Amino acid sequence: MTNPRCLAESTRAPWLKLAALLGALPALGQTVAPAEALARGIQSYENRRYAEAVRQIKAAQARLPRLADYTAYYLAAAHSDLKDFAAAKKDLEPLHSFAPASPMQAKGVLLESRVLVELQEPREAIRLLRERYAELPQPLGDLALATAYEAAQDLTQAATSYQSVYFNHPATEAAVLADSALGRLRPSLGSAYPAPPPRLRLERANRWMAAREYVAARKAFAALAAELEGEERDLARVRIGAVDYLRNQTSAASKYLDGLKVEAAEANAERLYYLVECARRLDAEPQMGATLEELALHPQSRWRLKALLAAGNHFLLRNDPERYEASYRACHELFPAEPEAAGCQWRVAWSAYLRRRKEASALLREHLDRFPASSNAGAALYFLGRLAEAGKDPGAARACYARLVERFPGYYYGLLARDRMAQPALVRAAPSPAMERWVNQIPFPARRAPEHHVSSAATERRIERARLLYAAGLQTLAEAELRFGAKSDGQPHLLAIEMARSAQSPYQGLRFMKSLVSDYFTVPLDTAPPHFWELLFPLPFRAELEKAAGSTGLDPYMVAGLIRQESEFNPKAVSRRDARGLTQVRPSTGRQLARRAGLRKYSTALLFQPATNLKLGTIYLRALLDQWGGKWEQALASYNAGKSRVIEWLRWGSFEEAAEFVETIPFTETREYVQSVLRNAAIYRRLYEGPNGRAGLTPGGAGPPAR
Repeated sequence: MTNPRCLAESTRAPWLKLAALLGALPALGQTVAPAEALARGIQSYENRRYAEAVRQIKAAQARLPRLADYTAYYLAAAHSDLKDFAAAKKDLEPLHSFAPASPMQAKGVLLESRVLVELQEPREAIRLLRERYAELPQPLGDLALATAYEAAQDLTQAATSYQSVYFNHPATEAAVLADSALGRLRPSLGSAYPAPPPRLRLERANRWMAAREYVAARKAFAALAAELEGEERDLARVRIGAVDYLRNQTSAASKYLDGLKVEAAEANAERLYYLVECARRLDAEPQMGATLEELALHPQSRWRLKALLAAGNHFLLRNDPERYEASYRACHELFPAEPEAAGCQWRVAWSAYLRRRKEASALLREHLDRFPASSNAGAALYFLGRLAEAGKDPGAARACYARLVERFPGYYYGLLARDRMAQPALVRAAPSPAMERWVNQIPFPARRAPEHHVSSAATERRIERARLLYAAGLQTLAEAELRFGAKSDGQPHLLAIEMARSAQSPYQGLRFMKSLVSDYFTVPLDTAPPHFWELLFPLPFRAELEKAAGSTGLDPYMVAGLIRQESEFNPKAVSRRDARGLTQVRPSTGRQLARRAGLRKYSTALLFQPATNLKLGTIYLRALLDQWGGKWEQALASYNAGKSRVIEWLRWGSFEEAAEFVETIPFTETREYVQSVLRNAAIYRRLYEGPNGRAGLTPGGAGPPAR
């Protein structure tokens, strides 16, 4: 079982700095001293000075009723390590009925189960663990349950629980402990030892494969292929080839899978899917087509769906509309209830729109009727509006745009729709009643209730508890408290603000906000307080940013929008491709840009200096923008994916507006990147330019050209 010591926070922040950052509550001063005593007790516990920890935590306990769960837990942990299990059991009693719900309660259940086992009450430990099982972190919950069963001499159940840990969580310390326990139980049980089900044994290898531990996965599948029978044996044999494909040994995987004969239908469907993927990667289109035809023998298998999707993506990247439409159409028609169906139908609808086919409008409507929760719903509404404009029906267009702005206010297409509604023809138009009725009946997913920016009693309690922990320097515990409250108290945005304000840097605050309020773009900009948006869209290094943007003639809000997407304003950020700093410049590119900028003493370390990074990054961005004649969409796509790809994508259609090019980008990462930077820039402009600033999405504030 994981020692509770690892839950403590060993580093402490100075109180004065935190008080200035957070703003102390009126009643906080009276509780700072006992909170610090609690922190000293936790630190003593961490340093294995258990008797000292007991004295310090007891000194804080009576004066910290609002943190009674923390004092109870750590006092019990210290007594447990002193082998005073009776005292530890008594210490934990306040946790049973503590209110509000606490992040310490699940940890307390694990600790109490250990204490009960030591007190030779394993059956009570089992009862407690089973009663609170849904709350327990895994695999620690199953490990505690297995330990309790073993102590109760229920060795069969103990083995079953240890097996759950070992097979379902292979890359954990708990799995090592479970393996040791199983080695102990196997000879004791003899013929009564429960054989792990073949599917559970497969799961261990599957987990290795999912974790990209391909050597361990292949070894595990090979062992299972030699030991299992029937369908499970077939699946293990197929996944040997799957692992080879995933670790880029494509030719070997293709040869192996092509020669493999399996009897189980689902295993064969999986084998054929990986053969399609191998053929796609090897650019062997005839083999891919033949394998897809063979997969028709497994009409409802998800492996067939995955293979059709892989083929569609292959032909999409080659701009072969006839063949990718056929694959995507088969996906959504044969598998209408699967999650992938929405994206496949959208690709068919978008292809029809881009090629100006008559059925485009019907396909866009079909997308909204069938897939209202789709990530492409905003795009479908926007382009329906554009079709209405092209058909000289401004009322219908206005109805589409109004619904789009109302439903997706902070998204790329919501901001574009707001720009379109400002066009004179649409300002004068009344919404079409027929279109308004239709867009209003689209069954979009229910949104959560509007946020109340006045904190509830539960939120105030949670914030007060977190501030006490922050004041004591227990930052990790304070953050866990706020995260727990965000899931349980009903006002995640206020707890996110509190957490972000306590962050030591703007980029950490931004990450806190995004992690606790993931759907913030559904919140209309004018319904949340300014500091909510300023934490989500910070502007540190503003003077350096404006100087660099000004010297290169760039819109500073576009630069800010790009940095938010590239590094979230972390000056020390390093990408998996070794791009560095605020604007994510690679060392080799930085060297070239430094020569252009006249920097005589260039080193890679300079990329972590905000002023230098901004100077070099804006020079590079300016060069891209000039190469594309001032077209931000192409410049941003080049920044993310490279110029040669953008040149190729521009040949894929006769684009009548920039949004058409953006929607056609086949790489999801690049398409979302361009949309996000443009959206970020619009919000930065609204937040920081002032009441008379331009609020449009397009750089400079102008909307996209009329169709």
